[in-house]
Amino acid sequence: MIVRNYLNAEYTYGSSHKGNGQVKNVKLFENADFDSALRFFYYTEIPPQASIGYHRHGQDEEIYVIMEGRGRMTVNGEVREVGPGDVLLNKPGWSHGLENHTDAPLRILVFEAALPEGD
Repeated sequence: MIVRNYLNAEYTYGSSHKGNGQVKNVKLFENADFDSALRFFYYTEIPPQASIGYHRHGQDEEIYVIMEGRGRMTVNGEVREVGPGDVLLNKPGWSHGLENHTDAPLRILVFEAALPEGD
């Protein structure tokens, strides 16, 4: 059994994909931890008025799980208000970013999986 606790983890702070402000992250699992196509699993806090910059991935899929707070998710130019319980899928080649436009932290889980070889 492998257990990691994001509440007790050592965080890093920095810009995420050239977004605004400093985002708080902990990489709970990385590629080497998985026996599958999963690449990483992050717990992330986006402070008020900060963002994950608008960016594009190549051959992978990424899921954002909104746990607490509210924000604006942009996917391929379409903007949507998101909040607790929302789960967003970013398909290969899609552009996306997440902005916390509120006065409260936005807490999310993010994980990414690679496409199988040959796809």
